[in-house]
Amino acid sequence: MLNLLALSFEGELAPGLDLRCLAPGRKPPDGWGVGYYPGGEYAATVLKEAAPQLHSTRSELVRTWDPLESSLMLLHLRTATWGPITEANTQPFCRSAWGRDWLLAHSGSLEQRLKIPLGARFEPVGSTDSETLFCRFLDWMQEQGFRSLADVDAVRLRAWLEELNRLGPLTLVVSDGRDLLLYADCTGATQGWVCQVSPPYERLVLGDDDVELDLTRRGAKSRKGVIVSTHPLPSRTDVPANWTQLTPGALVLVRQGAIRAEVLPPGAQGTVAPAMAAEFEARSRLRRPPEMPVRVMDVIHRTVYRYQNPVERSSHLLRLTPRHDRLQSLLSHDVTLSAGVTRSEYEDVFGNRVRRAVVESPYTELVMEARSRVELRDTDPLGYRPLHVRSVLPLVWMPWQANMLQPYLLPPELPDTQLEELSEYAMSFARRNDHDLLDTLLDLNYSIFKEYQYAQGITTLNTTAFSVYSARKGVCQDFANVFICLARLLGVPARYVCGYLYTGPKHANTAQAEASHAWVQVYLPEVGWKGFDPTNGILTQTDHVRVAVGRQYSDATPTTGTIYLGGGGEQLEVWVRCEPVMPEGQ
Repeated sequence: MLNLLALSFEGELAPGLDLRCLAPGRKPPDGWGVGYYPGGEYAATVLKEAAPQLHSTRSELVRTWDPLESSLMLLHLRTATWGPITEANTQPFCRSAWGRDWLLAHSGSLEQRLKIPLGARFEPVGSTDSETLFCRFLDWMQEQGFRSLADVDAVRLRAWLEELNRLGPLTLVVSDGRDLLLYADCTGATQGWVCQVSPPYERLVLGDDDVELDLTRRGAKSRKGVIVSTHPLPSRTDVPANWTQLTPGALVLVRQGAIRAEVLPPGAQGTVAPAMAAEFEARSRLRRPPEMPVRVMDVIHRTVYRYQNPVERSSHLLRLTPRHDRLQSLLSHDVTLSAGVTRSEYEDVFGNRVRRAVVESPYTELVMEARSRVELRDTDPLGYRPLHVRSVLPLVWMPWQANMLQPYLLPPELPDTQLEELSEYAMSFARRNDHDLLDTLLDLNYSIFKEYQYAQGITTLNTTAFSVYSARKGVCQDFANVFICLARLLGVPARYVCGYLYTGPKHANTAQAEASHAWVQVYLPEVGWKGFDPTNGILTQTDHVRVAVGRQYSDATPTTGTIYLGGGGEQLEVWVRCEPVMPEGQ
């Protein structure tokens, strides 16, 4: 029989939970309990029942109760070993300490009784080994000076739990309303299994003869999550459930559906996520990328329009001039047209250099070519961090700042239900990073790169951020739009950037070679506009050439035009080439 099950998802989830172990013909457990944190608060709600009867009223309540919605959830099915079958001895146990409710569920049975020292702050209400273990755990937390799982030295905690493990089987799940801790019994007498759920999915149901967990009964949400259990629950839908057994004696910490740490016994190999070490290394590089040397780049951008019938008259707006500012110097620039003349040049409201060209002679092919040489100096994109005071969400702007930044704070016009879903998704990044502004943005940038698939031809210029979020697929402009939408929902000003990306001599980065590229800049207090490239999961340094910025793609598109007479059957060809200029003597 399944003993315990726990969930941690990004944002709140409202799963269906059916206790099939209470069906006719089945031997019911000696007790069951469900604990969760409604509304994302630190106050827990626990529903439990000792000696349940078939189709008990409380089990039906769990199956149908709408308020059963939370980012964190624990389920325990009891087989009594210590103490009588009473509510006091039914898990999960809940205790309040340090401004939050703690939940604990234990799989296994200690062979020796733990003693509670005189004067201990926490004392059990019932008579089980599990509740006594809970009290000892909270006393240890107090002795160490820890007030939450985020404060815990995970290595020290794993070693302490291993000592208690010598008293008997011990697979443990603990939550403090934000994090979820799983410790796997070091002897293997009971097991800890982990399943990482990745969207998109429309229907996902896990279950066995004891429990059925429907993650999509109240509507599918594109959320990632982590499910832990004492044995794997098979999938009952087309979406596979990829379970991995935790290394005996290992400890895992999860927050908002993401595994934050895996601490192993000395000499053991990790099993939860074989690529976790590489991912942690990648995230570490993102948080402190190596400083790059100043680079000079030559850029050629060639656009060709072809038509079946001659175009007799057209006008065009060209945003092909790289920006010139503190971090990027325009050394030379030239634009040529195969037909027509430039009527005017001006700076638009976003600071972009714009050319207005008019063609008044018939043509079937129009070639626009821009050649630029640019010096790039954004060599250390996080160089300000050690000197800057930590910023936390939500940001507070002076009235005149908010007025100037308003175009970059307004999210796209979407139905309220979609914006609410995206807002909850955005907040999961803030909660996972303790509302730290920069860490939240770095996590968002890397997560889009890691979890969204680059796929050409499945989106258009009209594809919304919500559609991309739901499908987890798109191209660079789609990922930029998702990042911008989420940042603005968090109250962080964000703008769309169009430009070029140097992909290396061998094109190792194939995500956006030989074309224009799109990324994001966010405005950080007392720092200014800083670049994030969610398509490649990096910060902008000296590989990115900025050309135009705006609220959205239409404000920064490289070329737009209007045909007044003629044309038809248009074909567009765009070719971009970025090459670094080697210093003299090399």
